[in-house]
Amino acid sequence: MAGPGGDGLGSVLDLLLANARLVLGVSGAAVLAIATLAVKRGFVDHTHIPSMCLSHQLIDRATSPREEDDPKAEQKSLEESWVCPAPPELPQVESSTPCCLTLQEKLLSHYSIHLPMSEEQVAVAHQLARSICAELQSFLQNKCPELPFGSLFLSGPLLDGLGALAADHIHFMLPVVLDATLWSLIPGEDTVVRNPQYWMIKRTDLEYFPRGRSPWDRFLVGQYLSSNVLNETLHKMLVASINWPAIGSLLGTVIRPLVASRELRLDVKHDQVELSIGLFPVVEMEDKVLLAAPPEGLVENLWLESFGRAEVLKVKELDAGDAGARQHCLRILNGVCRIHPALHKLSGSPLAHVILHLSTTESDWAEESLATRFQQVLEELVGYLENGVLPCYFNPKVNLFCDLLEEEIEEMGFLLYRAVSEPGLLLTEK
Repeated sequence: MAGPGGDGLGSVLDLLLANARLVLGVSGAAVLAIATLAVKRGFVDHTHIPSMCLSHQLIDRATSPREEDDPKAEQKSLEESWVCPAPPELPQVESSTPCCLTLQEKLLSHYSIHLPMSEEQVAVAHQLARSICAELQSFLQNKCPELPFGSLFLSGPLLDGLGALAADHIHFMLPVVLDATLWSLIPGEDTVVRNPQYWMIKRTDLEYFPRGRSPWDRFLVGQYLSSNVLNETLHKMLVASINWPAIGSLLGTVIRPLVASRELRLDVKHDQVELSIGLFPVVEMEDKVLLAAPPEGLVENLWLESFGRAEVLKVKELDAGDAGARQHCLRILNGVCRIHPALHKLSGSPLAHVILHLSTTESDWAEESLATRFQQVLEELVGYLENGVLPCYFNPKVNLFCDLLEEEIEEMGFLLYRAVSEPGLLLTEK
């Protein structure tokens, strides 16, 4: 906040935040933390802040005394005195990383120690994934020869190099090949959920080309290709029709499909690596990449637009143009989200889009600027969480935070708010 007295107000706000948990509890303190940072930095556009995040309301609430006659408040105060005692003095433990390291040095040290897999592990993960992919492709061709599936291909952080270098998430992309003369896309804004990221695929010209003309007509619900029905069919195959014990024995692994889940996922255990493989039917039409990943609920005809391929290409293109460290920064950030459960939902696309947005205003992404950019990404994330909106870099109508719960936003915001002033907190494994 600019102007005389700004430092004094900042000190008052810091003192207020330090005592916020006792007054508001963890959830309220999380929201106050985000709002406080917004007030101190002066970047919040109050016309877009949800009522739950209005700084003045939170500060008034935080500074208001408890109702003296409220026995529940007294009981809560007593409980908190047990839950949050002053921490006893702990013995000094020598840190493996000298405390005098700069943030730049800490980031590089964290990256070298925690993120990379050995070359041998990477090779084993790749080979296992390719072998399982080939077995699944052969099964689908034999089991469903009438369905024009395309060739399965691998995707995910281990393949594109933008995630934390771990093998626990690999994607099998299963192309669903549609005849463009029989199918058309319905924009997300025109669907029942009014969400620009979820599309519908409509069967057209039924009066001239009746049901049965397309092999995919068996998955119609109404006049729309149902992502849910397709996923259910594939799930039954994964669980009941494929002899995974035999395939696993052949490959020296144990392969188990997830039975009690809507996800199409395989857990693979090998003596050197463990993989979590997700299967995603994908439709590519009209320059859109749509995944059979409908939102939770009763709507079963929706297809999620994926920007994953565009993210990878754009980040690498920008780095190639200025020898930048965007990919390096993104790998570290994804690694941070892996070790902090509260931040799991920020990994992947959201982080890539924050970096892409930041690249439009910050041109210096040299290796020596890594710490500065890392801290800026944290500040940007706090701002986006404050507003509850992270616009998609490729389509500003899409809010990449639309599926986050209020509690998740609060928890993320509180942790990241603290990390803005002390980024090293995020490099500590939880």
